[in-house]
Amino acid sequence: MFAEIITIGDEILIGQVIDSNSAWIAKQLNALGIRVRQITSISDDKEHIFNAMNEARKNADLIIMTGGLGPTRDDITKRTFADYFNDELIMNDRILKGVEDYFASKGKEMLDVNKYQALVPSRSKPVQNKNGTAPATWMEDNGQVFISLPGVPYEMKAMMNDPLLKWIKQYFNTPFVYHRTVLTQGMGESRIMGLISKWEDSLEEHNIKLAYLPSPGMVRLRLSATGDNQNRITTAVDKKVKELENLIGDIIFGYGEDTLEGVVGKLLREKGKTLSTAESCTGGYIAHLITSISGSSDYFQGSIVSYSNEVKQNTLGVSSSDIETHGAVSEEVVRQMAEGARKTMRTDFAVATSGVAGPNGGSDQKPVGTVWIAVSSKSGTIAKKYTFGNNRERNIRQSALAALNMLRKEILADT
Repeated sequence: MFAEIITIGDEILIGQVIDSNSAWIAKQLNALGIRVRQITSISDDKEHIFNAMNEARKNADLIIMTGGLGPTRDDITKRTFADYFNDELIMNDRILKGVEDYFASKGKEMLDVNKYQALVPSRSKPVQNKNGTAPATWMEDNGQVFISLPGVPYEMKAMMNDPLLKWIKQYFNTPFVYHRTVLTQGMGESRIMGLISKWEDSLEEHNIKLAYLPSPGMVRLRLSATGDNQNRITTAVDKKVKELENLIGDIIFGYGEDTLEGVVGKLLREKGKTLSTAESCTGGYIAHLITSISGSSDYFQGSIVSYSNEVKQNTLGVSSSDIETHGAVSEEVVRQMAEGARKTMRTDFAVATSGVAGPNGGSDQKPVGTVWIAVSSKSGTIAKKYTFGNNRERNIRQSALAALNMLRKEILADT
């Protein structure tokens, strides 16, 4: 069972808008057991749309299109969609009532041009847009399904979630698909593969597929299985996840949609502990991740972005002689930063970072990517040196995740 996604809009082709719709749609289809064979981006041009639809129907059972459904002249998708199927646009009273209600709920006057949104191909099954004015369109033709959706992400997602994904599953009678994603931090994919190679070989007899999904600072391991026997599939995958935990449990921090900041926050809340941070090379990014979690005020006291040596000394109490002797990027300094933050903000835990984020500022002794991270608690202070790469953005991200994972382990060890 194959699908193709077509995004329509010059704004995508010139880089003005990033196509996040295709990634989201592909993820939803994959969860239904539908494989996306191709994603295509095209301009607002009738010939291009026709060509893309012709090519898509050669390879896919389901074709999903997004974009070009607005009321302005440059939005030609709906009329082109109808022309492609030799159909005509007709006024749909139910859709029109929805558009009128939408404008009324916003306290705005509905213009005549907005009535155009209620025109739909006569052979199609329209879906009301509760978050906008452009409806979605479901068209069946020779055993294939074409869906046209607005390009506004939150409008598109709402209609896909209800009812289009349900319709797709019913129409194509898709199999049960089960994914378990294991989240790891602190080890690259090559090293992980070396540790679990025999276990990975055993997946084949259970028809389970493994995908390595690396990103800066972490590696996701996704186990997937498809079939008709839901109980057998879930049992087999869950058993393999348990086996994986026995092999690399020390680097596993969560599952599925978990985040390190979310996992750390949950642990702090459960244990009734508090946290502060002292950041140099990460520039407040750790604090940003922590406070992205709702309710983080329960455990997070604050952060000191000690970018300069003066702030390290005057606010955190770092020894000026240690900075002079060992440099700001050193074990001695980062330990004192963590201890200073914990003392100043009176928290149970404190995390500190100091490093060379780059791309400038490195030396032979401390090249770009050198980062020291410390975690301080009542049990003492630990520090670890990391060597990342030469990309500033990735170094900051990797440093923050490494710091949160060090903290996670210390919280778990806390008694």
